Amino acid sequence: MQHTVQTNAAGQPIPEDLEGTHATRYMQKLKEYAKSLPYPIESYSKLLEILDFILLRLTQSIEARDYDIGFMQWDSMLTYWLTLKYPLPKDRRIKIAKLYFYLSITPAISTQILATCADGFALLTRSKHKITIDDMRLPWKPIYDILSQDLFLKRRQFEYTQLSWCMGYIADNSRKFFHPAAIDEMLSTFLPLLDGTRLDTILSSQYYLVTFLPLTHPQYYLPMLLRVWESINSYMFDERMLHFISKLTEMHTNPEISNPQRIAEIPDDEKSEGEGRPNWSQNDTRDRWQGLYKDVGVFTQHEWNFLMCKCLASMEIPLADGGSLTTGPSADSQVGFEIGRLPKPQWRIPSLARIIVYSMAPDGIPVPQSNAPTPIFSPLPSGVTTPQAGHSNLGDYLSASLGKQLVFKERAYLGGSIALDSLARMIASTESFFHPSNSGSWTNDLSAFIKYIVYDFNKRWYEEQSPDCKTPRNRRLTKLMKRELVKSLRTVVLLAMFSQDSTTVSNIQSCLKSMSIMEPDLILEPILERAVPSLEALVETQRTIAVIKALGAVAPAIVCRDVYYPGAKHLVPILELLIPGIDLNDPAKTLCTTAFLVEISQYIMIGDLTVYGSTPVMQLDSEPTLPAGRPISLPSFSFEGRGTGIGPRPTHEGEDALLEDSTGSFPDWITNFIRRVIQLLENLPEEGVNGSAGGASEVQVIDAVTGACSQICVHLSEPLFDMVLKMVFDYASTNVRTNAVRAIHQLVECVANADPVKTLAKFFPFCARNIKNELENGASSLRTTSSSTPLPSDATLHWNLAILRGCIYNDGRAILKYQDELMSLIHLLHQKALSKRGYSWTGKLISSLLLTLTHTYPLENKFVNPQEWSSEEFQKNHHRHWGKLFAPKLVDPTLSSLETLLNPGVIRDAAWRGDFCRHLTLVRNAFAGTPTFLKEYLTAKDIIDASSTSDIIGEIPEMIASVIPLNASFVLTDANDPRYQYLMRVRQRFGHFLHDASVSLRQQGEENTVDAVQVLVRSIRTYMMEYGDSQDSYYANSDQYTAEKNVARQYAGQKIWPRSVFVRRARFYNSARLHWNSIERKRGPVEDKLIDDLVEWSMWHYPIIRQLAQSNLDAICTVYDGVRRRALPVLFKALSPGTDDDRMKGALWTINSASFGKYAIGEPTWVNEMLPMLFECQQHEKPSIQDCVSTVFENCLNNFVEPSTIVFDVVTPAVNKAVAGLKSLLDISPEESLITIRTREQRIQRIEVFNQAAQTSIKNILKIGNCSDTHWRYAVYAVRCLRTLVRRDRPLARDHITYFLEKAHDDHPSVRYYAQRAVIKSIQHIKFRTLCKSPIDLAEGRVHNPLKRTVSVIPSPTTTAEFLEQYKIPIDKDLAEQQPIYCDKNPPGWLVWNDTVSLYTLPDTSRSTFQPWEPASADAVQAIREVTTDPEYWENMSMYYSEENHETTITQDDVSFVKSIFQLLEDEPLEAFKPTVEKLIVDKDHNKQRAAAEFLAGVLGGSKHWPVLKQDMLWAWFVPYIPTIFLQNIKSDTLSIWSSFLEYTFFHKDPRRVQPLVDFIVDAFKNLDFNAELSFDSVKVIALFRTFWEELGRKFDAWTDETVERSWSEIHGEHDDVRAFIAEILAFSQNIKWRPKPSKPIAEVFVKECQTLPIDHDIMSIRGTYHKGRIEELVQELQKWRGARVPGPRAFQSNYDRVGTTICKWLYQSVHDLHAISTFDYILPLMPEMFRFTEVNDNNTLASRASSLLVRMCGVTPPVSLINPILDAIFEAIQTSPSWRVRLKALPLVQVFYFRHIPLISEFKIVEMLEVLCRCLDDEVVEVREMAAITLSGILRLSPRRSVLTLKDRFVRLLKNSHVPARQDPIYNKAIRQRHAAILGICALVDSYPYTVEEWMPDLLTNILAERTYDPIPISTTVRKCAGNFKRTHQDTWHEDSKCFNESQLAALSTLLTGSSYYA
Repeated sequence: MQHTVQTNAAGQPIPEDLEGTHATRYMQKLKEYAKSLPYPIESYSKLLEILDFILLRLTQSIEARDYDIGFMQWDSMLTYWLTLKYPLPKDRRIKIAKLYFYLSITPAISTQILATCADGFALLTRSKHKITIDDMRLPWKPIYDILSQDLFLKRRQFEYTQLSWCMGYIADNSRKFFHPAAIDEMLSTFLPLLDGTRLDTILSSQYYLVTFLPLTHPQYYLPMLLRVWESINSYMFDERMLHFISKLTEMHTNPEISNPQRIAEIPDDEKSEGEGRPNWSQNDTRDRWQGLYKDVGVFTQHEWNFLMCKCLASMEIPLADGGSLTTGPSADSQVGFEIGRLPKPQWRIPSLARIIVYSMAPDGIPVPQSNAPTPIFSPLPSGVTTPQAGHSNLGDYLSASLGKQLVFKERAYLGGSIALDSLARMIASTESFFHPSNSGSWTNDLSAFIKYIVYDFNKRWYEEQSPDCKTPRNRRLTKLMKRELVKSLRTVVLLAMFSQDSTTVSNIQSCLKSMSIMEPDLILEPILERAVPSLEALVETQRTIAVIKALGAVAPAIVCRDVYYPGAKHLVPILELLIPGIDLNDPAKTLCTTAFLVEISQYIMIGDLTVYGSTPVMQLDSEPTLPAGRPISLPSFSFEGRGTGIGPRPTHEGEDALLEDSTGSFPDWITNFIRRVIQLLENLPEEGVNGSAGGASEVQVIDAVTGACSQICVHLSEPLFDMVLKMVFDYASTNVRTNAVRAIHQLVECVANADPVKTLAKFFPFCARNIKNELENGASSLRTTSSSTPLPSDATLHWNLAILRGCIYNDGRAILKYQDELMSLIHLLHQKALSKRGYSWTGKLISSLLLTLTHTYPLENKFVNPQEWSSEEFQKNHHRHWGKLFAPKLVDPTLSSLETLLNPGVIRDAAWRGDFCRHLTLVRNAFAGTPTFLKEYLTAKDIIDASSTSDIIGEIPEMIASVIPLNASFVLTDANDPRYQYLMRVRQRFGHFLHDASVSLRQQGEENTVDAVQVLVRSIRTYMMEYGDSQDSYYANSDQYTAEKNVARQYAGQKIWPRSVFVRRARFYNSARLHWNSIERKRGPVEDKLIDDLVEWSMWHYPIIRQLAQSNLDAICTVYDGVRRRALPVLFKALSPGTDDDRMKGALWTINSASFGKYAIGEPTWVNEMLPMLFECQQHEKPSIQDCVSTVFENCLNNFVEPSTIVFDVVTPAVNKAVAGLKSLLDISPEESLITIRTREQRIQRIEVFNQAAQTSIKNILKIGNCSDTHWRYAVYAVRCLRTLVRRDRPLARDHITYFLEKAHDDHPSVRYYAQRAVIKSIQHIKFRTLCKSPIDLAEGRVHNPLKRTVSVIPSPTTTAEFLEQYKIPIDKDLAEQQPIYCDKNPPGWLVWNDTVSLYTLPDTSRSTFQPWEPASADAVQAIREVTTDPEYWENMSMYYSEENHETTITQDDVSFVKSIFQLLEDEPLEAFKPTVEKLIVDKDHNKQRAAAEFLAGVLGGSKHWPVLKQDMLWAWFVPYIPTIFLQNIKSDTLSIWSSFLEYTFFHKDPRRVQPLVDFIVDAFKNLDFNAELSFDSVKVIALFRTFWEELGRKFDAWTDETVERSWSEIHGEHDDVRAFIAEILAFSQNIKWRPKPSKPIAEVFVKECQTLPIDHDIMSIRGTYHKGRIEELVQELQKWRGARVPGPRAFQSNYDRVGTTICKWLYQSVHDLHAISTFDYILPLMPEMFRFTEVNDNNTLASRASSLLVRMCGVTPPVSLINPILDAIFEAIQTSPSWRVRLKALPLVQVFYFRHIPLISEFKIVEMLEVLCRCLDDEVVEVREMAAITLSGILRLSPRRSVLTLKDRFVRLLKNSHVPARQDPIYNKAIRQRHAAILGICALVDSYPYTVEEWMPDLLTNILAERTYDPIPISTTVRKCAGNFKRTHQDTWHEDSKCFNESQLAALSTLLTGSSYYA
């Protein structure tokens, strides 16, 4: 068989090694790219050679540790290589990914390289098809070690980086390569960190768990994670868990992924140092692995209900409940900022949607299908009877059993899926919140939620259609599920469609699009029903826009025959209705209309099919057919019984007949459309000076309209195109409108885009003739060089020029026919057009013409290939294919004229200026139009020469990356071609001219040359930048390709697209190849001169020129290497004293750009030139210059980083191994090793230069900083620079640290601020260098404290309690000499213990712990000693510490400064320090007290590791002052100061280290009189004690019992403040006494028990037990106190009120805390009393606190076992409370609790709820009755349908049996109440279905309620209110809902709604 050679678009063969390859889909894709281009691409083997060369250089740079330059250079080359779309071989991909991974986790590597490696790794491993864990494994521990060390900052650490974020990002991307065998060790590592009393540790350990644990085998840890989650009340925790679980649910639809056998099959070959594999015995005993499937997806029913509660809470729907959802966010207020340094989890809404969709499976009995608009929920079995109304008690009758003594049958679920049923219930419960009248912030969440639901459903649906889908068939989505899902969402989507919020509308659009793909018949027709009335009638603009957007969303169902065959017949009627949508006065509507037109026109051919013959008779699928001879009418928009599937549907042939018939209206429509567009153009505002018609909105509208025109013209049939062309020509040839010049250009461009040959034939002769006439008659003859309003006499010329430019838009071949005429026309234009618009438009004409002739672009953009488009079959039957998807003759003389203008002696007047601008504009545009005319080449010599003047300094030439040119769409590529050489000469000549003109114009320098200089500077940019992809940018094409795919995307993971997407892809690929050739440009002598010219222009005296030149210079830096090196010396020189102000400003703003300032400050060679010059600028007094300097300094200092060379000392065996692995794939010649050696030597030399430069900088800046003449602003910059230059890897010089110490008491606060921080940093670095054992430790700041010991632990159930008890026992120093005892950080063992724990021993009695410090810093330490042992120094410091300011707490920086000095020198400065502090202690002024507190906190903090004798001496001095400070001196304004002192002192400190303070505070509390006469006497002790317990946290455990006992006894104390403290201690103790209860506190036991123990085993201790006894006692006491309470003004002083308020405060605080779930055990026994509190009318505080607490508790998910008791307590209050106010408050609580916890409440309980509410309808108080009805309607919405029908019958019977006697009758009130109860019940039924009309509803409304309109109040009021609600909620869908009523019912309804009948 003969082999057919495949060719590209130009007919050339594609490379053999592509053509013959069928191995991979990626090679196939490359072949498609190759076939789409009109030029040959290189063979795969050649590109592999380039790749291997790049990889060789990468490995060499890493071996030589040349990271900053070599690695970054060649990494960028690798990135560029990947854009060429050649497949990266798998072996190389694996090795590169490994290399990037290990490099990114190298300690001390710079953030830039870390981020580059992390991004590179993510890119290489993104595809799960290209690389898997079978190909590569990676270690997890190195990432965790760096992250855990960096995440939480030390108190003296204020310079932090993005390291934590980067490590989190790397962990997230590399997690799929962590071996699942590491799960056990990960759990052993992370679980001991979890401390449930501190949110920071909860969230950080959660982050480690959900980021590191492999997702493949969650069966080992998921039950444990869900148990922990259940116990924690935190919104942030929820968000991350939901994101994590969404990943699991999506992954584990495939059961094989979690197969335990896989763990043994995967090679375990990547363990890092210290990484073990503890092998916990697992219970996977099943023979054949079936997956993780449980009751619902991978969850048990209990877990699923919990998740659905989280889902409801996530919607943040605010019921009228005072914020019951704020408890989680309130708990999150405790979090530290460090958690924010980690990557944020995905927004919870898409996570929830994914969890629900991927948990759907056919796992239940399906509910029978129905035709109802919303699905039926689980029906109740029959057997529920309606009792007779003869009951003695009306309440008993109303609440008679609805469901008791029934045995529920097996439950049925919507679509046979539990998850789908849960979703439908949730949507139904939130339905009213979708309505525009009830919208708010929650509507965005709800609409986004349903958008993601259908998006993910579609994604999963199409994944499961794929032949390689791994989901078992019995777990896949079904058609029934798909249909039921659309039904359940349809109502809310159609409601929210009309929202006024743009985000909601856009969500709904997306949702409609997906739903119209899923079930088009259910979606399209309701949309059309809403659209037609809105488009036909005059309605609100917003409503019209909403339906146009909705039509755009469902466009695929209209135009794609494979999506919905019958949809197409609606297109033409819709298009006709949309004509008025083109409206200049309504931009929003116009933009929506044009978006719709663009969307539909890319799928269809617009042509009249009726001209091809008669249509066949329509046949229906079901006989009989229509009566013979009856004409077929076009269907109108009337859809009876829609969505029911009832009634005959036309066949495909019948649909085709209808569609063909409708296309007969296309000619009329296109005629009207073009007329409308022309009308819009005519109504544009007049053009301004700058040439634009109107403002931004008009420009946007014109662009949108012409964009739609263009797309439509492309898809017109030939007859219709000819018609449109004639219309446009007729308009353009008979009109000249000055306001539409630009618009006519765009309109003609549209038709030219579709058919350039016809357009040119039509327009060119006409335009050419008119242009010649106009020019000969003096048009554009008035010379101008600046923008101005065009003269009326020039209008016709401009009009015709605009049309001509539009004509030459597309096909270069069509233009060649007119080349002679065009050339003569352009010559004429050049000579005669003298005005600015005339010559600049001539230039644009040339530019467009040359681009059309020389550039590569798609010739057409139709939706099928050209051969198919032009076939006769397609012309006749194109409707069947709709939606088809497919897997210098001028330049030379002008240059001569320009050169003549520069000759000496030429007079430079206005005419000269005009000629200069005119000629130069022409030449500039000629070059702008030919970016792909010539292909440039760099010789080896050029590359070597460039490296010697490169911006990269100190690098060998081989490491400076350069690229080999590749084939792209260049016209001339042969450098020996005479044409090529001629054009190169012209180009060189142009460059020389630009330089000469620059020199000449700078010398001339007058104001009148500004216009000429502007053109000149723009021309320089054109000369330098117009090459390759400059006119067809790679990045712009990338964005457009993505945008086009997004518009065309119908579902996620789509593989087939409209042809326009593939056309755009080909264009994108062409731009990628052009971009490759444009990466690096040759910088020759001409370019150097022009760069110098631009530098000069950027400092010229006119700001407009400076700004233009600066932006051009910035752009040129991105393409040419060496620009900065050339420009900076000139710019720095311009900063010298005596320079002209304008020139200096220009230099400063140029340096300020990122290309210059950031580069100079980071390059040692330049920084020592730049900084002194900037400091010298202080001599200029002009404020504008000083502002410039400030801006430059700020921007530069943000990029000025601490010098560090630690990374070069770090040992990197893993990186070396990865380099060796990559090198093994490369063919390396022996001489390459020499390059590596040279690179290493060069790098070492560069580091030496770098270090010397840093030393020079320090000397230079110190000189400036110490100079008395230095201005304070520059002094601040000097301190900041010097602080940055304090290095971790180098010791500090004496004068450096002395400078900081002196500046710490400078007059200026900013100088002091930075100087103090510099001292702190300097001393901390001395500590690091002394105590870090290796470069890695130094890089990570991991010090090895000589006192630290690692102690083995054998955990037992009592270990934690025993450990915590030790904190209370003072240390016997004699016994504790060498024993490790101190534990400063959070105590371990809250959940589980590790094998070891780190403790600290007591310091030596006399020997220093840390001294001597590193010898290299001895001089610096001595300098600090000399300064700080002088008493005067501390006096100076105290003066500034105690100066008046607004601080009410101690300042951390001040404390850290003092602490650092005393940690370094121990007690040496103490004697000099004491007098100052003693003076401050006795001075009661609060500023002095603050200074004293700061000094004392610092010295106590610094003394932590002093020898014992020195510590004893310090305490001996301080202890006598403790009573003075805390008892005598403390006042209300200093209490917060001393509280913050204690906070600092106790923070992360073992209390035994500060035993005297602990003893004093504990004794003060023990001896406290809670009821002291002055409350402040109690409060000050309490405040100090509170600080003590808050900072200690769980370390306070040993004091908790006695503290609670002491406080509980005073719970009814006299002072409010004191009782508030008691509430706090109760909440705090409840929290820290919470401790989970695994049988043994080790990770393995805990994880296994979570898997195996039943759900009712409280392993997490979520039940509140600590205060249980106290609560039981309190319930008894409250009864007594209530009896003793005396109402009235002093009631609030009663024990009952005091205790009640305190208890409410405590429980309220607990409900907003982390362990809120445990509070229910305390609330439940108190609920009867809580309800009594709410009705206390003489104590508003107590009543409001109790109400607030009851509402807020509903926002927390209670333990499942407490759901029924809580509801029973509420029911009891409703049924038994004698107070109607209590009943009124308790009723809404039912609804709130029900709504928040629907998934947890059983159906039996819901039925009981209904019974209770029905009983309340008979309440004596009308407000209670009405509230019961409101609550009932909310709950009925989700009740079993059978209960609803039962209640309906019951209420109707009651109403019929109610008789109202005369008003005087004694039973009148009772009768009214009885009837009102029945009416309220009926109204509740009607209100419970706000957006649908149930089958029983018309009868209720029109026969029952309407009769009671004139009954006595309150009956009539209730009826009218119900009628008003019905009208409001059904008005949007009335055209549909009205069909449920017959005529007599409609008449009755009209009477009910308006009081009179429309039909009467």
